[in-house]
Amino acid sequence: MKEKPVFPLLVSMALPMVISMLVNSLYNIVDSFFVAQISEDAMTALSLVYPVQNFVNAVAIGFGIGLNAVISYYLGAGDKKAAGCAATQGLALTMLHAVILTIGSLLVIERFLRMFSSSETVIDLGVRYSRIIFLFTIAIMANLYFEKVFQAVGRMKVTMTGMMIGCIANIILDPLIIFGIGPFPKMGIEGAALATGLGQVVTLVLYLAFYFTRPLPVKIHKSCHVDRAMVGRLYAVGIPATLNMALPSLLITALNGILSAYSQVYVVVLGIYYKLQTFLYLPANGIIQGMRPLIGYNYGAGETKRVHRLFADTLYLSLGIMLFGTVYCQIFPDSLIALFSSNPETIQAGGIALRIISLGFLVSSVSITSSGALEGLGKGTPSLIISLCRYTIIIIPAAFILSRIFGASGIWYAFGITEFATAVIAYMTYRRATIKK
Repeated sequence: MKEKPVFPLLVSMALPMVISMLVNSLYNIVDSFFVAQISEDAMTALSLVYPVQNFVNAVAIGFGIGLNAVISYYLGAGDKKAAGCAATQGLALTMLHAVILTIGSLLVIERFLRMFSSSETVIDLGVRYSRIIFLFTIAIMANLYFEKVFQAVGRMKVTMTGMMIGCIANIILDPLIIFGIGPFPKMGIEGAALATGLGQVVTLVLYLAFYFTRPLPVKIHKSCHVDRAMVGRLYAVGIPATLNMALPSLLITALNGILSAYSQVYVVVLGIYYKLQTFLYLPANGIIQGMRPLIGYNYGAGETKRVHRLFADTLYLSLGIMLFGTVYCQIFPDSLIALFSSNPETIQAGGIALRIISLGFLVSSVSITSSGALEGLGKGTPSLIISLCRYTIIIIPAAFILSRIFGASGIWYAFGITEFATAVIAYMTYRRATIKK
């Protein structure tokens, strides 16, 4: 990790994650496509449930990022015993988080939905979907735990295989269970939730098989006692990273509140946008996931020049992905929205939104790369500052003010303004956080 030329090393680590993230993005789009075939109310329900789902994933991914950073740091410093203890305590804490979130999500979901919709049909669909999907929280969080452990030791092909097979299983099951094809029962929106949950179970089984058949330098073992300092270190990165991941839920909730005052169509458009943007941001995140253990390892080994080179190469690759997304959204916005709705009003409003929001894609590369690099370095608080600017401090006030001036379209302009302002803050934060090393 500290001897191979940086760019080939980054590509070898990132490519499996980019491929798996592309498949994951395809799953997000295909899953929403099938739900949209049920009705536009079903798509609205999915859009409203999304912030709660994202929060559950945020806790799992955020804590996993903290675990990844700590394991990578100890491996870089040559302390395999400490890395194993981090993995062991990380598993126990992950299961605790899963139980709490399963109970909490099921208790709050109906009240949450009623905050943004008065349609009993939408609320009923959302509750029916949620009652199944949140029962798979333990499997989802266990998956993300093993994903981060395998990534921390450089086993990117394992995570690629697990994620791809789980997503493919989900895509195959979606139409079968939703529409009742062949011997399968017709379950509608509950079928979409069940297909997602079963896909997660498939991935978890594969991760467990790899863990027990292919030895890792990091082992989960019972002899590791609770170490408060270790737990503190996991949360020192994990809590800011969780907040980083959870902030989009807060943002979507706030924007749904503003948009619902204009029309339910705009709520659907926002939900569609967040499904579509995964096709760009998940592959970019795949590159960052490839960078994260490398940058943490080299930081632990004192290789400062390689740390900065990893940052620069990751930024260039992310810019390439965002350039593609910008061009495509400018040329074919209506056709993208039409994948999820046949309503002419939704397609027109969504096309306008995509053209405006996509103007900020390129510059957002600076923010996401800086935030990911800081997490890999174990600097959770500076990373959190970037996400706070991107998801709350700048965009929510801007969206509120601009919506009063330009109507619902003002919210789409707030995205670009936020990305440009946050990019400046992000790069300055990264340079300040790493200048002493």
